[in-house]
Amino acid sequence: MKALEAIECIDQSWTLFLDRDGVINEEAVGSYITCWPEFRFCGGALDAIQRLSAIFGKVIVVTNQRGVGRGIMTMETLREIHLNMNNQVRESGGRIDKIYAATAVNDEDHNRKPNTGMGLQSREDFPEIDFRKSIMVGNSLSDMEFGKRLGMHTVFLTTKSGPYEDKEELIDEQFPDLCAWSLALEAKLARNCEEVE
Repeated sequence: MKALEAIECIDQSWTLFLDRDGVINEEAVGSYITCWPEFRFCGGALDAIQRLSAIFGKVIVVTNQRGVGRGIMTMETLREIHLNMNNQVRESGGRIDKIYAATAVNDEDHNRKPNTGMGLQSREDFPEIDFRKSIMVGNSLSDMEFGKRLGMHTVFLTTKSGPYEDKEELIDEQFPDLCAWSLALEAKLARNCEEVE
């Protein structure tokens, strides 16, 4: 687990990018979440998003959802899942400002991570986003590469694999889950405030 030295002055001018499966909700490994009844929040994820919503000016979800492109689920069902997810996040005191989903099957599609289309679209929608003041949190190397291609700080969650010891060029920090990272970040920022005072 790397320390948080690089993150010293996060405020409301910063943006948090989150992957979905394995970060916000439990991942259906080798399959897809195809309807709302299959969706289960990861332990502590709702509390984590609440904490992180108070820290970051924007919270953006960027998720690969190839199941739509493969015809396993419909775009309407994906929208329903995201609407329900967002409602529960809001009821828990958190916030997701926008959700972007890459549904293409082709890995070369500009929106499918690690390609940067969803990030660039978010900056079109929210021109105040500065990728140098952004953090990408995910549980796959494609999430990390997406973040690095855009110049973000990256946080790898070991909910599916890892931790990695040979991916320093892609991964700035590693934590077991979103809750653990949010608590560590909150504590780090609190210490920084005390030092400034």
